[in-house]
Amino acid sequence: MNTFLSRLNTIFAFTLSVMAVLTFCCFLTTAFNDSKRPVEIGTAKVTVKNVPDYSADRERSDLGFVVFDLSADLTPLFNWNVKQLFLYLTAEYKTEDHPLNQVVLWDKIIVRGENAILNLKNANTKYYFWDYGNGLKGNNNVTITLSWNVIPNAGTLPKVAGDGRHRIQFPNEYSSGRF
Repeated sequence: MNTFLSRLNTIFAFTLSVMAVLTFCCFLTTAFNDSKRPVEIGTAKVTVKNVPDYSADRERSDLGFVVFDLSADLTPLFNWNVKQLFLYLTAEYKTEDHPLNQVVLWDKIIVRGENAILNLKNANTKYYFWDYGNGLKGNNNVTITLSWNVIPNAGTLPKVAGDGRHRIQFPNEYSSGRF
């Protein structure tokens, strides 16, 4: 006949199967929600300096400094299946050496229950805006975008770019002194 361990194994396997089906059904209830939201991005100050790069070759590189404004209402993104949002502000640009450069300038985690309305004025970037070379001075094709990952309880991890971009132009001369 069936032993106790055989019956226990059958019950355990059946329970796992039912839980997997229930988790998939929970995922389906929010899988087709639209995660795009309008975003307004602006810049108050844009400067660039040529500073020593303290890597092995000791060359000089461009360091950009951006003061930005950001407003977005991300409250509608939260539903029962969303644990948190991981937001990040990126700059994308071209240089002669590289056709695509992407730099993360700022990030933030918003947990369910926190205020999901962003209204930043004259905010500094959280990370340095380095270009390993001299591709920022006079560059007029730098696009700033706010994107986010929706962290669900069950399901996929979508990467969503907000509806709204801002193009900035770096000055043609290096800034001297402090930012």
